[in-house]
Amino acid sequence: MSIVAGMFLLILAMLIVVVAFRAEFYALILHLRPPQYLVSVERRIAVPMPDGITLMTDHYAPRADGSFPTILIRSPYGREPNDGGFGHILTFFAIRFAERGYHVVAQDTRGRFRSGGDFFPSVAEREDGLATLAWLVRQSWYNGSLGLWGPSYLGITQWTLATATPMIKAMLPSITSAKLFTILFPDDSFDLGLSIRWPAIFQALDKGRDAALWRALPPLLNLEKNIAPAFAHLPIVTADEHVLDRPLPYYRAWLDRLHPASPIWQETAQSMQIASTTAAIHLMGGWYDFFLRGLLLDYAELKAAGKPPYLTIGPWFHFSDSMIMTDSLKEGLDWFDTYLREDHTHLRDKPVRLYVMGVNQWRDFDTWPPPAAATRYYLHTATLMTDVPAVTVPPDHYQYDPADPTPAIGGTQFSLWAGRRDNTSVEARPDVLCYTSARLTAPLEVIGHVKLELYVSSTLPFTDFFGRLCDVHPNGRSYNVCDGLFRVTPDKGTRQPDGSLRIEIDMWATAHCFRAGHQIRLQVSSGAHPRWIRNLGTGSPFATDTDMKVAHQTIYHDQAHPSVLILPVIVPQ
Repeated sequence: MSIVAGMFLLILAMLIVVVAFRAEFYALILHLRPPQYLVSVERRIAVPMPDGITLMTDHYAPRADGSFPTILIRSPYGREPNDGGFGHILTFFAIRFAERGYHVVAQDTRGRFRSGGDFFPSVAEREDGLATLAWLVRQSWYNGSLGLWGPSYLGITQWTLATATPMIKAMLPSITSAKLFTILFPDDSFDLGLSIRWPAIFQALDKGRDAALWRALPPLLNLEKNIAPAFAHLPIVTADEHVLDRPLPYYRAWLDRLHPASPIWQETAQSMQIASTTAAIHLMGGWYDFFLRGLLLDYAELKAAGKPPYLTIGPWFHFSDSMIMTDSLKEGLDWFDTYLREDHTHLRDKPVRLYVMGVNQWRDFDTWPPPAAATRYYLHTATLMTDVPAVTVPPDHYQYDPADPTPAIGGTQFSLWAGRRDNTSVEARPDVLCYTSARLTAPLEVIGHVKLELYVSSTLPFTDFFGRLCDVHPNGRSYNVCDGLFRVTPDKGTRQPDGSLRIEIDMWATAHCFRAGHQIRLQVSSGAHPRWIRNLGTGSPFATDTDMKVAHQTIYHDQAHPSVLILPVIVPQ
């Protein structure tokens, strides 16, 4: 027998073993406790809603007698194996839970896949969830012990339901938040990337409906190319037509209600008073996820209400496969074992677990944020130093042209290309300033909220300033850590006697170790389009504006204008 034939037979034998013992194989590679039960599935159960429509639902159950807790998962992305790709993932999750002694109820949300009605984000989820619970309590196998699980929009469906009923004993919302206005309108701007890519994904999933996985993938893989014209289109209120060739009602509604006091956002906020939740809550997020700020606001709100949740934040962005396929499943099982099965053997001692990037280590803490020393790095000419700048230093200048907006590279985008990325290309642009420290002689561990105080001026009263923290490696590559934006209007910022403006940029949060030999870099620019929509500079309503003005920007960094980057540094114990 040839070596090639022998290798082929060996691989074939391994595949046969994996298929024959796939439940055990999945447990091994996903670090799960061993499966206990075979699983039965009842598909396409029509659960009635009060208005007469039905939501299509599947029930996964252990093939065994006995009383088992229930996990409810409500999704707009499909729940059957041939539902456009994501159905495969949900089916996989549901089976893993059921193998370990849980009933799993998986449901298409209103207007999605085989459920009736029209889909409008978050609007009907509370009532539909409550109607689903009314159906659930009538099932003979339901034992009164209920948990909620799921990432992203599946987490939003958790929040709308958990705040409406004390039935929920435990929940694990991951890469999500109850602060929907904050997510869509970060920093008084608008996340055009999220608002266009999300409905485009729905369209791609719909094209792959009832198709095998390999047939469902091409629309998703071609998505970015197909939606690129929408990001350049003005006015943005009609950018949705580049995706769907027709107006999208919820996209238009978002842009028609640009203030958190608008009825649509007030109604959403009222339906998600998370401090009233009685469930045991474990929040999971990613340092590069666009939901991170909202998730940490959820944590702070629960903590202030005397209900501190567990918190896990990894190095993930929204589409990180390790987050979706392993960590949220394992943490979910541990959480539900603790609060639905009263098995406390898997619960970790400390409630906060953070992944420290740079050294690639998990660390456990008692609370978020952990105690840290606010360490100030002042801007000098092209450098960052802990010394206060000299009395007289020339300011720095650049020009921002919204016709050629500074692009978003990696970071907290809703994109497959989010996360940690090499920034050297964007740093070479003339509309990006860089301030870089000397090489570090010892590691510097930064955990907490990063702030940037800038003294600026602009030739326009309406403009943006963007800050990004980067880690420069010894080979010269610059990798983004965290960032944020400040939208300047005539009534924002602190006007100085000389006419300059002092602004504070919330650069979000991180856990990152700058290693010895590395450098700290701050980027300053005026945009990260389409993550934050480009500022056209006119002050007109951005949804309908089509005019553009070039902004000439000035960054001051002298003793009277001590622009400074503030890092929360963990002091070694």
